[in-house]
Amino acid sequence: MKRNRILVSSVLIVASLAFLGLMFLPVVGALQGGSRVSSAAPSPMASPAGQDEEMAAQARGYELVLEREPDNQTALRGLLEIRIRQGNVEGAIVPLTRLSELNPEQTDFQVLLAQAQQQLGDPEAAARVYRDILSRQPGEMNALQGLVGLMMSEERHEAAIALLQDTLRIADEQNQAQPGSVNQTSVELLLGQVYAEELRFDEAIAIYDQAIATAGQDFRPILGKAIVLQAAGREDEASPLFEMASALAPAQYQDQISQLADRESADAETTSPLEAPDANPSALPDPTEEGEASSPSRVTGNSNSAE
Repeated sequence: MKRNRILVSSVLIVASLAFLGLMFLPVVGALQGGSRVSSAAPSPMASPAGQDEEMAAQARGYELVLEREPDNQTALRGLLEIRIRQGNVEGAIVPLTRLSELNPEQTDFQVLLAQAQQQLGDPEAAARVYRDILSRQPGEMNALQGLVGLMMSEERHEAAIALLQDTLRIADEQNQAQPGSVNQTSVELLLGQVYAEELRFDEAIAIYDQAIATAGQDFRPILGKAIVLQAAGREDEASPLFEMASALAPAQYQDQISQLADRESADAETTSPLEAPDANPSALPDPTEEGEASSPSRVTGNSNSAE
């Protein structure tokens, strides 16, 4: 059962990284909207050691500015960028925290802060940040994805499902108050992924069918259903859905969908559908188009701790 769950999860991770648009925002998103000094990037001609020294000097310069002006957002953003480039997650906490406080309406910084806290082994703090975002914006997908991920890593599967079901339950009300605030299709896709990871294939297929019925020409729920049918051994049903998803998808995704379908079919020829070798999440490139997929580049990388 554990191996089967790993297989389904890995295939779904491939799909979500490439297509579903539910992964964490790219780091650059947190840096948008603020000016940065031209010296922030190390000289491309410098040696690795020289670049390290240059970044350390730049970080110290920003810190000196912040000693005089703690709320200088140009310096905060510059320091954050340097810490990210250094891979210094702990050093990113202070500027992220202050930027989150100075820009409460800009959830990018808060999501990045939660990721950093998670990476540093403080999932409780990360969960608090995610919940704070969702208390104000129940449909914020990066926060929703983050909190669901935390719950799933702690095997709090029913809690994750309840959170997503509650979000869907209030979607109409939220969208009436603020149009577009809850992307119902994206929430359904995430719920379908959770069901599939639990090998609850019938429930996953049902939620994908629900999304297909309301998503118009969106290829993502069709692709999600195809993946689940494939994992469940129902390849005759999956094959036309892969073709339909490819036909509806933007051109830059069509080859990737075909490769995903072909790989799964090849696996099925030699093994049972639930005993195939684990898929490689890095096998597909990660598009960056807003609303279709976000780059998984992030300040923290992956973490499997949860509240």
